[in-house]
Amino acid sequence: MRDTYAVREEEDDVAMWHAGKWTHDHAREALADWFSLVSRTVKRGVTIRRARLVSEPVSEYVRFEHFTTPLNIEAGEDVRWLPRRLALGIPLPAADFWLIDARLVRFNLFSGDGDAVEPELSDDPTIASLCASAFEAVWQKAIVHEDYQF
Repeated sequence: MRDTYAVREEEDDVAMWHAGKWTHDHAREALADWFSLVSRTVKRGVTIRRARLVSEPVSEYVRFEHFTTPLNIEAGEDVRWLPRRLALGIPLPAADFWLIDARLVRFNLFSGDGDAVEPELSDDPTIASLCASAFEAVWQKAIVHEDYQF
């Protein structure tokens, strides 16, 4: 749900992308562990859906994410994009999250400067229900990756 992330382990990747040197081959190598996890998980019959809320015009970081997204899809994710202006009526949690098996929520938290901090887990059914409802509302309005133009 953020338009930029100051995740230290991505700094070099984003800099290479800005310089026109970041290729899908580089991304495959840098994100190999994630793509492998996604692929193994999907092969077990699990669906992995990712919705990205973005401000428009999009940030440079979102352009970087968009460039790499075909590899997420290749690994097995289903990815959609929702311009923030189209999400104004959707009650959303205050942080990025992963909803696992409709019962466990992992919130990805960030400092005010954008650095990743320790994630928080919740198995509270009320919170899981809120996140499931918010995600489904976003998903229904979101644009499939192949059709999202900025």
